[in-house]
Amino acid sequence: MRKKRFWNTLSIELLIAITISFSVALLITIFISQWINRYYLVNPNQIGMLKYNLGVLLVFTVIALSFIISFLFLIRKKIKYLKHIIDRVQYIANGKLGSTVVVKGNDELSQLSHNINMMSRELERKFEHERQIEHSKNELITNISHDLRSPLTSILGYLDLLRKKEYKNEEELVNYMERVYSKSLKLKTLIDELFEYTKLTSPDVQLNLTNVLLNDLLEQMTGEYIPIFEKEELSIQKTIPDEDLFITMDVEKMVRVYDNLLTNAKNYSLKPSVIKINLSSDGDKAFFSISNRVEGPPIKEMNKLFERFYRGDQARLEGGGSGLGLAISKRIVELHGGALNVDYKEGWLTFSIEHIVLKGSGLQE
Repeated sequence: MRKKRFWNTLSIELLIAITISFSVALLITIFISQWINRYYLVNPNQIGMLKYNLGVLLVFTVIALSFIISFLFLIRKKIKYLKHIIDRVQYIANGKLGSTVVVKGNDELSQLSHNINMMSRELERKFEHERQIEHSKNELITNISHDLRSPLTSILGYLDLLRKKEYKNEEELVNYMERVYSKSLKLKTLIDELFEYTKLTSPDVQLNLTNVLLNDLLEQMTGEYIPIFEKEELSIQKTIPDEDLFITMDVEKMVRVYDNLLTNAKNYSLKPSVIKINLSSDGDKAFFSISNRVEGPPIKEMNKLFERFYRGDQARLEGGGSGLGLAISKRIVELHGGALNVDYKEGWLTFSIEHIVLKGSGLQE
């Protein structure tokens, strides 16, 4: 811990001003004293007690005034600068966040001005952040209301038909019940993903981190998806190196990310076609990518795919996704210090994840 300086620049400046003012007052005192002594020697009998007291009072008054005037003259710029600081702080306090104080000199007042400027900018940044959070929250509520209302309206409609027994036969009854069940599952999925997204965006979110061999994890997951892809007339072309790439991750959450990307590739690929899975490394970073063939770019601004409740093209709308999957995935990757990106080129849609690799190989979990 640094020791607090006893002497600082402002103290020295004030001490110098006091010394000069005292010297001026002392010179004036000497001059007045000589004048009074000269007068007393010339007219010793004409000075009574009253005149003597008035003379002494006059001397002390002149000394005090000369000291005050000299001191105020010497520190007038500091007083003016201090008034400027007070005015600007009052301006900032009235809601003009981001406003600054002119920094002059190299003493404690200039340091105070610098700190005030930093505080003002930081308050503006936090206020803007809070405003964005408020806007985001209102937007989220609006989207939630719309997305929850759609399946709920369908469920209520079918339940009303069942309640009134407005079905022709047993087959139509089963059909209505299946639709209610399907819409209920969609509603549950949306609520679950919304709850998870809310948890992930909380500042108190915690990760259960362990060291994981990324090669093995991806080999296992792609192996599990091979029969699923084959049913959709999709084949996997993978490039996963033998080099051990250890990553610190929350396995459960990152598996959710890979699962989401693999599912998206299955749902939105041209069929039949190939899905390319690639893992590579460069220094302390590992790069995972998954590419699938599509008819065209889902949207012009590709990064909008990561926005909450954004579903993109008609194929994604018909797929029945909640619009939260990619937003959740991006948030999970960012919590791990990585990056999730998307790119479209010549009919290939590619999602890529940048990981930070643990230094050294063969680390133990």
